[in-house]
Amino acid sequence: QVQLVESGGGLVQPGGSLRLSCAASGLIFRVNSMAWYRQAPGKQREWVAHITSGGTTTYADSVKGRFTISRDNAKNTVWLQMDSLKPEDTAIYYCKSMGPTFVWGQGTQVTVSS
Repeated sequence: QVQLVESGGGLVQPGGSLRLSCAASGLIFRVNSMAWYRQAPGKQREWVAHITSGGTTTYADSVKGRFTISRDNAKNTVWLQMDSLKPEDTAIYYCKSMGPTFVWGQGTQVTVSS
């Protein structure tokens, strides 16, 4: 069974940091590109960051310079380091494998509020 499990969400003050983790199982992790998406209340799900199997990264303009995506193929894990968080970063954050296996995680809530 292919599964992605996110963790690390929570409540943080503006300007703070969080590190999200996504643990993969049931797929050949090292060959899959991976991505993070988020969905804020009342809004469509949006792409946040992407990392290829080789480690090349891309970011949405809204998070560029503040978020960092990384992976460890030995641990079947991808992370999203989020710094300088803003209230508008509040959302449910989802991990997704982007091929050759396509699957979503269940999401983890991130709330940025004072």
